[in-house]
Amino acid sequence: MRENLHRFFRAARGAGVRVSPAESIDAMRAVSRIGFADRAVLRDTFLLTLAKSQDEKRALGECFDLFFSQPEPAQDTAEENKSDSAERAESSASSDSSSESRGGEETENLGPLAQMLLSQDRNAISAAIANASGAASLSNIRYFTQRGIFSGRILDAMGVQRLRDDLDSLTATNPALAERLQEALDGLRGTVRDTVSQALLLYGREETENLRNEILRNAPLARIEPRQIEQMRALIRKIARRLRERYSKPRKRQRRGHLDVRRTLRRNAAWGGVPFLTAWKRKHRDRPKIVALCDVSGSVARVSDFFLLLIHSLHEVVDDVRSFAFSGHLIEVSDILEERSPDAAMAEIMSKVGFGSSDYGNSLADFEKGWMDTITPQTTVIVLGDARSNNLDPRADILRRIAERSKRLVWLNPEGRMTWGFGDSEMPRYATFCSVVRQCATAQQLERAVSDIVATYQ
Repeated sequence: MRENLHRFFRAARGAGVRVSPAESIDAMRAVSRIGFADRAVLRDTFLLTLAKSQDEKRALGECFDLFFSQPEPAQDTAEENKSDSAERAESSASSDSSSESRGGEETENLGPLAQMLLSQDRNAISAAIANASGAASLSNIRYFTQRGIFSGRILDAMGVQRLRDDLDSLTATNPALAERLQEALDGLRGTVRDTVSQALLLYGREETENLRNEILRNAPLARIEPRQIEQMRALIRKIARRLRERYSKPRKRQRRGHLDVRRTLRRNAAWGGVPFLTAWKRKHRDRPKIVALCDVSGSVARVSDFFLLLIHSLHEVVDDVRSFAFSGHLIEVSDILEERSPDAAMAEIMSKVGFGSSDYGNSLADFEKGWMDTITPQTTVIVLGDARSNNLDPRADILRRIAERSKRLVWLNPEGRMTWGFGDSEMPRYATFCSVVRQCATAQQLERAVSDIVATYQ
């Protein structure tokens, strides 16, 4: 049972429940006290000791129900139709009695699996499948392509090879019994397939999700299919949570530099200069400050949602962030991103300035008129957009003044580099004043860019 609990913890992690070693130990201690007799109490015990949020409770409950449910062995069709053939059996009682006596003698010579299937002992079949699953290491299944492999391993562990030999011998001596055994074997194969499919849902969910996320991470944001949009939003939320967990934690230890000899001697003057207490030179770090300008016009409408999600995460990672959104004109959206959930914030922002015709020149003029004084020599300015201004005045002079006032200017463009400068793209002109220019056409590129920006303040 200890091994079963370990497998359940692994399945729970695959379902998205973060189970630490300490929490698994607490759960095992609780289970040792309440036992396994009452399944409802056992389920509540796991929910209390492992789940830390409503989402985790829901995921853990579904995982528990799936883990502790077993596919039912299929009924023998001959047994199901036994009542239909009762009248025929009575009319040929003498012949049946002789064949049954002969069949009983043949049954004794069959292997354990054949005898189990013919007896239709459902509990024994379920136990045999469970034991064979353990012998075949079914908990190691990860991908749907492995279903056939593990099904074969389980059947081999149960003794299917001896069963095939029994079928060959019965086909020659007792065709009726051979037909009944073949039907029972077909039902067993179906039950084993269901068991393997259930294990794949339990243990392969994490690998399947990782594979899907890896494909999405490298997929162009502008070409995401409608059915993949919600999956991509979930992936961006995971990226945002990863950035938040990585960079928002307070630093417990200051970074030590070189030994400060003068301060060390002064601090230890009371002990005659013996350096009981040391002093270190620390590198001065500027207080982080970020100003983000996000294009939400129609030309980048497919990717603006993902940009806004990442900007929303910046407000949870860095203390001083000012966020702006624009298409034909520019507005500040810092309060919206700080006070509302990501989905609600994006909906409100897009309703105010989204899907319009982009005018970078007018938007930069709005920023210079209303918020230019927010930029200091400690500010990192991030522009997220395709730099397409519909052949209007790009006002690159304003961007130059922003670059001169700020610590650095970073431009993240969702379009491929081969398209920069063609049509109404002003990217080559804007890039002249940028410290960093990056293509951010995929979620992976976007995560790396934002991570590098935030990491400079750590």
